[in-house]
Amino acid sequence: MQLDIKTLCRYRLDRAKEDLLAAETSHQAGLYKAAINRSYYAIFHAIRAVNILDNFDASKHSSVIAHFNQFYVHKGEFERGVYKIVDSAYRIREKCDYSDFFIASKEDSEIQLEHAQDFVSAVETYLDNKLSNENG
Repeated sequence: MQLDIKTLCRYRLDRAKEDLLAAETSHQAGLYKAAINRSYYAIFHAIRAVNILDNFDASKHSSVIAHFNQFYVHKGEFERGVYKIVDSAYRIREKCDYSDFFIASKEDSEIQLEHAQDFVSAVETYLDNKLSNENG
């Protein structure tokens, strides 16, 4: 594996963690739409960290997610339930960002934050294993 790919992979994971921290901070401040947005982006950047392992990236979020589902979820690298977490985060983030009168609740924010924390943690474990196996 090229050093550039590893570096980019780690950078994207760090970005996911930063978004997760922003989500936690927003949630604690009662900024639930912002927390949902940052929770989604934590998931999205974690997905991009995984996808770069096969040199895949795309400008459309749906393409990034579809690649992850096809090559990592459907092939058993991640649990099948991950698809629902990603899809739910994508949908509610779109409502928060683009629906004028959508009201994000504290519960919505808590659920998305919890899902993002679990997802980023799972991706970090996966990448740690994958990248350490590449070294050995």
